[in-house]
Amino acid sequence: MNRVLQAVGLLLASASLAGAQTTPAPESAYDRLWRQFTTIYDNRSNPVVQRVQLSGRLQHEFTTLDADQGDHDEWNTRRFRIGPRLTLFRTFTVSAEAELNPQEIDPLYLRLTDVYVQWSRSARLAVTIGKQGMPFTMDGATSSKELLTIDRSNLANNIWFPQEYLPGASVSGRAAPWTYRVGVYFAGEANKEFGKFDGSVATLAVVGYDFAKPLGVKEALLSANYVYQNPDADNTFTRQLEQIVSINLKLEADRWGLRTDVSGAAGYLGQSDLWAFTAMPYYNVTDRLQVIGRYTFLDSDRPNGVRLSTYETRIVGGRGDEYHEAYVGANYFFYGHKLKLQSGVQIAEMRDRANDGGAYSGVSWTTGLRIGWP
Repeated sequence: MNRVLQAVGLLLASASLAGAQTTPAPESAYDRLWRQFTTIYDNRSNPVVQRVQLSGRLQHEFTTLDADQGDHDEWNTRRFRIGPRLTLFRTFTVSAEAELNPQEIDPLYLRLTDVYVQWSRSARLAVTIGKQGMPFTMDGATSSKELLTIDRSNLANNIWFPQEYLPGASVSGRAAPWTYRVGVYFAGEANKEFGKFDGSVATLAVVGYDFAKPLGVKEALLSANYVYQNPDADNTFTRQLEQIVSINLKLEADRWGLRTDVSGAAGYLGQSDLWAFTAMPYYNVTDRLQVIGRYTFLDSDRPNGVRLSTYETRIVGGRGDEYHEAYVGANYFFYGHKLKLQSGVQIAEMRDRANDGGAYSGVSWTTGLRIGWP
């Protein structure tokens, strides 16, 4: 516990120091650096190839946990992805990214993340075919480049599909104030590329409405997500959840914001039904410094239906049936979400009615650097 208290002190001191820096580095310097690194070719007058860029992210972090069940410290390259993104014929985007493991090297190549072709003439309609994200729940629909907490909530870990990228086809768009997405994805046995196509399919429908104008705020997007997949023992791209409903809100004013998510899921093949709630308020102290809090609750109908989060499973491998988490953290944006320092302290507790190795009670601190491109 001593280590964690020291970490909390370091977090608060870092936030104070960051808040005292009132003169930001010139944005144009970051713009030039990112453009030089990410833009391989840019010629809007070329009728065939308009742009070739590098896309990806590098996320490195340190975490320390102090729990009743044990302790754990770890430096971790959480995500390193890189690949080309091409704009062709002014309406097509071709993207391919691979996830690499520079920390351990063997193996260096972990998997393909997204490999897709997208056609779009305007924000109203985009058709995407290939391996792509399946965005539902609040955190699941948020890129890891743009998360406000250092990692997704345990709601997403249990109810969303953390493999994230599945082969399939989707249609999406925005016609203000409405947003929508429908998609069909192959949920079969996962591998490093496109899977074995030996399972069933998962379908997604999302509709959202932005109440920002009548409320006088920047954004007030209320979204309803529905997922259905045919139960199949070979479905490993996904969780063993037949139906999922998620209602989430993304509210942003000038200095403050709130994100919420209420989700429920019906399990199959031994997975218990779940329901969960998370609320995430935040406040922008300056243009660069942001403080954020989060509360997450999960409950399963039967014992052993709830998983712990990523680092908590380093200490406890079992599952429980009721999970509570409180998080407080700070973000410092050097260049928006493209270059930021994130840090957060999390207090979590898992109840295990079955008393078979899923109970957890501990405090953790994680801090890390997030770089995204383009």
